Amino acid sequence: MTEQASPSAAESNAVKADIGLVCALPMELSDFISRCAKVKTYTGGKFTFRGGFYGQIRVAIVESGMGAERAARATEALLDAHAPRWIVSTGFCGALVSGMQIGQIVVANQITTPTGDERIVDIGMTSDEKRGLYVGRTLTVDHMVRSIAEKKALAEQTGAIAVDMETHAVATVCRDRKTRFIAVRAVSDDLSADLPVEVQSLVGETGAVRIGAVVGALWNRFDSYKDMWRLREHAMTAGEKLASFLDGVVKQLHSSK
Repeated sequence: MTEQASPSAAESNAVKADIGLVCALPMELSDFISRCAKVKTYTGGKFTFRGGFYGQIRVAIVESGMGAERAARATEALLDAHAPRWIVSTGFCGALVSGMQIGQIVVANQITTPTGDERIVDIGMTSDEKRGLYVGRTLTVDHMVRSIAEKKALAEQTGAIAVDMETHAVATVCRDRKTRFIAVRAVSDDLSADLPVEVQSLVGETGAVRIGAVVGALWNRFDSYKDMWRLREHAMTAGEKLASFLDGVVKQLHSSK
């Protein structure tokens, strides 16, 4: 059960967490949060925090909103408030290579940018594509990558297998703060089709759905409702698969020395 905390909850919730998770959008971890107990929600530093127990493991989650700058500030806020032993950068990503399917899992062992600023993550894990697990280099960019053509170009340029907008920033903060870090994401869009152009205006910087943009999209292109429904189904699949994989990740991180 989720409780809405009082405005002064920033202080009452400032307790240490075992695991901290950073995501951009509420929908990305909604399935994982539903598996937690005694969840409390509060706001602080312009971010939404959720804290609770995953079994006996105390977890703290911050929803950063989209983009590297917000992700960095949210990670700093999470570390300051809850001092977790591990940070998990998580959420959805776009596939950059063929063969990846919606809901499959990507774990980063290298995180790069288009300019080649790279972070190494020593995770001791290998791909198991038959089980839908891909381990490799991921790419963080400053905009939403919609088209198949751009995805293929980015893959060729960087050697990355997946793309998102926050992971590199989270990894950089963890490096600077000497906090252990792992990046786990689920594929929410693959190389089967371009994302609809309307998607860029549907979700605000903080992750809130812009109702006016939805209405405008339907007004301007009625068939866009099919694209929106497909995106919703993909997000639901990715969220469910991500929650299942995070189950093992959280337990293993908590048991590690």
